[in-house]
Amino acid sequence: MLRRVFFLVILALAPGWVGGCAPRHEGPPADLVILNAKVFTVDPERPWAEAVAARGEFIVAVGKNRHIRRHIGPNTEIVDAAGRLLIPGFNDAHAHYGPLDPDYIDLRYVSDKNVIAQRVKEQVARARPGELIRGGRWDHELFPDKQWPTKELLDSVAPDNPVVLSRADGHSTLVNSYVIRASGITRETPDPPGGEIQRDPVTGEPTGIFKETARRLLRYNAVPVQRTPEEEAARRREGWEAMLELTRRLGVTSIQHPGGGDPEEYQRLLDEGVLTVRVDVAGSLTADPERLDRYEGLRRRYPPEGNWIRFGYLKGFMDGTLGSGTAMFLEPYDDDPSTRGLPQMSKEEVEARVLAADARGFQIGIHAIGDEANRWVLDAYQKAREVNGPRDSRHRIEHAQVLAPADIPRFAELGVVASMQPTHCITDKRFAEKRIGAERSRWAYAWRSLLEAGAKIAFGTDYAVEPLNPMEGLYAAVTRKDRGGEEGPGWFPEEKLTVGEAIELYTLGSAYAQFMEDRKGRIREGYLADLVMVDRDLFTVPEPEILRAQVDLTVVGGRVVHRREGS
Repeated sequence: MLRRVFFLVILALAPGWVGGCAPRHEGPPADLVILNAKVFTVDPERPWAEAVAARGEFIVAVGKNRHIRRHIGPNTEIVDAAGRLLIPGFNDAHAHYGPLDPDYIDLRYVSDKNVIAQRVKEQVARARPGELIRGGRWDHELFPDKQWPTKELLDSVAPDNPVVLSRADGHSTLVNSYVIRASGITRETPDPPGGEIQRDPVTGEPTGIFKETARRLLRYNAVPVQRTPEEEAARRREGWEAMLELTRRLGVTSIQHPGGGDPEEYQRLLDEGVLTVRVDVAGSLTADPERLDRYEGLRRRYPPEGNWIRFGYLKGFMDGTLGSGTAMFLEPYDDDPSTRGLPQMSKEEVEARVLAADARGFQIGIHAIGDEANRWVLDAYQKAREVNGPRDSRHRIEHAQVLAPADIPRFAELGVVASMQPTHCITDKRFAEKRIGAERSRWAYAWRSLLEAGAKIAFGTDYAVEPLNPMEGLYAAVTRKDRGGEEGPGWFPEEKLTVGEAIELYTLGSAYAQFMEDRKGRIREGYLADLVMVDRDLFTVPEPEILRAQVDLTVVGGRVVHRREGS
């Protein structure tokens, strides 16, 4: 008893112990503290926690509420999570990112061709004759007849305007007769290497569908939209504001842009204080020394040591897509035995580009869907190791959708990252077996097999091919069921992941793919304070609830950038 009294007296006299409260943490107080959370840290040393403290851009403490309260000062912003799930910010490893265009006709999930015609007609009514009408994300596999649309669908509603509508995968385009005439394309125009002009089987005339490299033949002769430079700049700024708001609302704190982005535009947004997502921008894979010199300049200006804007990897294309029937396979398509797909480079060319870029120390990412395309890319990466020497290159295969079983172990053997988008699984499974049969489909979107073989996987969306919402990706990864829900265990359920695994691939996995796993993708002291609070517990809710989950709070660099109204 006396010993207990003596111990309490010593505690009461200890420096910093006031009124029975825990002593304040020595050092500056935190700028942000989140308490009473269910924190999934993606940190094997401390998988779960209750609270997080951040100072500046970085996490300074993770642990129990009573420990984190020590970091609270008079100006600390305090968030009571009230038991909600807190996870690292989502890092989309493959998103075609840019400002939203209010004139773009979004045809995602449209199942009636007449709706396409009606929306084009409405846009034409707002435009002048000759102005370009753009849109896309249609999918002919959603039509009742599952047939490709033709130029006649557009000609009656847009006889005097060029119309260009991209398929959902971005690898096929529907145009009207105006564009075909302006491009000088006739029945005698040959298919370019790596492309296809779809033709009427009776007349031989172009149907209006142009696949892969055939899209480069298209000329629009469009009348310029009459806007002043100031109006155009304001319009683009509004588009960026809308895009950034959407990104914050979905809890996406990092984007890896696979080519086409402009790092200087992101720098302007950062300088203006409006950029609320970290961005890696890729260049085009090339063997040209002058272009590689330019890329080296960009890499110096936006180095890998940076945390906001980085010049990432070099991106190339090996094949097309499963939906367009242009992905490259070892055996012919089941629904069209006349083709095995359309390679976008010869084997010699992809090898030459990989060797040149790898020799300069660049990370490389190559789009590959079919099993033969994936094999060619793996072969090129292996050749680079043999010629240039092994290094921690973390070369990537973008999509890695359908693999030959013998190639799965090669990802780990060669240190190749499988950059995959789980929503492609639940979109493409509607027609995958029709295209390539059940045996090959078994090795489509093989997340579990890749992980068990020791491979590294990074998750993303391929936005705008698929929605940017990470919840759809998590749902796809853990269910392999369509978005409407379905009975049974899911499509090839042996490849499903747990919720924890899916979150890890969407956070730490994506950070590894960009060489940032030392400071991003975990909730750990010293890591960037990019955090997302979800309105429901993704680990315990029924699977369909994952799709309906919303982000209540998004934190980027220790700053609250989104707080859902009413949450």
